[in-house]
Parts: sequence; structure tokens; C-alpha cells
Amino acid sequence: MSALAASTQDSVAEYYGKVLSKSADLKTSACTTSGRPPKYLRDALRDVDPKVIEKYYGCGFVFPQSLSGLTCVDLGCGSGRDCFVLSQMCGPGSKVIGIDMTTEQLATARAGVAFHEGRSAGRFGGVEFREGFIESFTSKLPADVVGAVDVIVSNCVINLSPDKEAVLRECYKALKPGGELYFSDVYCNRRMPEELKENDVLWGECISGALYWNDFLHLSKKAGFLDPRLVTSSRIEMKNEKLQELLGNELEFYSATYRLFKLPELEPDCEDYGQAVVYKGTIAGHPNAFELDEHHKIETGKVFPVCGNTNSMLRDTRFARHFDFIGNKDNHFGIFDGCGKSMPFSAGGGDSGGGGGGGGGCC
Repeated sequence: MSALAASTQDSVAEYYGKVLSKSADLKTSACTTSGRPPKYLRDALRDVDPKVIEKYYGCGFVFPQSLSGLTCVDLGCGSGRDCFVLSQMCGPGSKVIGIDMTTEQLATARAGVAFHEGRSAGRFGGVEFREGFIESFTSKLPADVVGAVDVIVSNCVINLSPDKEAVLRECYKALKPGGELYFSDVYCNRRMPEELKENDVLWGECISGALYWNDFLHLSKKAGFLDPRLVTSSRIEMKNEKLQELLGNELEFYSATYRLFKLPELEPDCEDYGQAVVYKGTIAGHPNAFELDEHHKIETGKVFPVCGNTNSMLRDTRFARHFDFIGNKDNHFGIFDGCGKSMPFSAGGGDSGGGGGGGGGCC
């Protein structure tokens, strides 16, 4: 690891371990989650230690569908809030492993385990925390877990890494075939000027490390995640006038949630083979529709046209049993309608998610 990368990690650890004492101390909205949590999350949070919640930092909700019995890893777990919620969603027989480099945050997380176990009464899965860097986190996992992880989540942490490509490679290595990286993070409409990358406060506030959105897409594909899917996005507002003045008005920052699947057969673009799926309505908490990403809100019982990549994301993953599949790849009809190439984020405030009205348009 370079001296610059090590210095960045030290700066981030100092900021989250010693400078910040609670989420209210943050100077921007980049590392806080906007909007009211859904009911399932509000219910789950009642079984999480309040001290854990007080030290939570994140920019989204990193709880994908259909988690029962799975093995999950939380990268940059911090105080452990999302791990304890994931344990409830995964249920008995599951395993959740939190990875973080900040000693102070891990102390809060580990102290919360007893509170969590006292509330579980056998209803939740196991939770454990390990100290390490997310750029090399597979070395901290049990040997039998590497290559067998079902879902990796991360909440506003990958942007803090000085080597994001290494993080994505590690995620691909850790996941099982068909496994998923589901994470929220901060992105920029342009590449960050070098001088802003050297500001310790901006690093800690998840701003200096924000990736230009198109660079992120290229890095993901290079790591093996061939068709990144945007789930939601919203504009980030600065709460600090001095930071806003430093950044200027040309740079725009977005909180966005992506899902990336370990499916090496995915194609570079969304190709049309005349395929379709029918959702059975069988995923817990989603009886009326399943939302894969911002363009795929699949209503229960409705024949829903999909591209070849979307078909694979449903057929070759944990979601397969919840769908009926129509068609194969014997016939090719060109690029799927609606497969755009422009910046994916919404310009206005609020989430861009919602599935595009169920029209079957692709990414």
C-alpha cells in the first residue's frame, strides 16, 4: 500500500474514531440517510442498541430482498447498526460478518452484541465483527466463507477507500456465483480536483473520495461486475457554507444505491432475446411487486419483458424460485428498448427509484 493510501486510511479512522462522536456532528448530508425508513426497518431498529444507532453513519438503506438464511458481509460496518438489522432479516441459521478498520467503532459494535442476543430469542442469525481494511477484507474472513458469501453490503464506505478497485476485486472474490454486492455510496458528476482530495474533513465527510459516476461503472466492470444496476439516487446538499464555497457550484454530489451481481456471462449491453418473467409474489414483504432496480418494478402475475442480463439476474441468483421464466436466447432482436448511455442520476431531490412504472424498460 502506498504512503498516500495509508495516510488517507489513518485520516478516515481518526475522523470516525475520534473527531465524530455521533451522527449529528457531520457537516454534510453525504453520510446520513435521508427520508423516513420503511416500516420493516423501523421495526428492526427497535431491537438494536440505542448506543449503536447513535454512532451510525450511512447514506442509504442496504437491505436487499430475499435474505433468509444467507451469509452476509458488511464492509465498513462501523458501529454495527446494519449488521444487527441484517441479522434480523436473515433470520436463524444465517451469518453476518462486519468488517471495519476503526477500533472505536468496533468497540461499540461488539458491545452491542449482548443487547442484540438478549432481544433475539432465537429469531435472529449470528453476528460477529472483525477488524481489517476493506481493500483486503477476504483475509479476515473464515476460509470456508471466501467465495461463498451470498450478499455483501456497504453503507457510504467504499468512497472512503483510497483503492476502490481493490475493494471491488475483493468483493468479487468473496461472493459465490450469483452473489450480490448491494451498497449505497457517494458519487460526483465530474472527477474530483486533486487539491480537494487532500482535504481531511472532505474525506471524512465522504466527499473527497466520491467517484465520478462513469469511472465507477468502468471500475465495476473491470472487477467482474459487468452490468451495475442503479436502485435509487438523490442529490446531496451541503450543510456547511465553508465547505460549499470550497467545492463551488459545478460539482454535484449524489447518494446512490447500486446492486452488482457476480454473473460472468452478462453482456456489455442489454440485449433483447424476446424473454420475459412473471413474478410470483413470494418474496417476504413484497407481495405485490419486486423492484430489481429503478427501471424494473415487476408486478405480481404480470408478464414482464426483460433483456438477457435482467433475465440472468433473476434466473441465476437467489431470486430464481420467485419467478417463472419465458423464452431463451435462441433469437436475438438487438438492443433492448430504453437501454440508455447517459448519466443515470436524477437531477432533482428525492429518490429516483420506483421502478419506472413497470414498463419493462432496461437500464
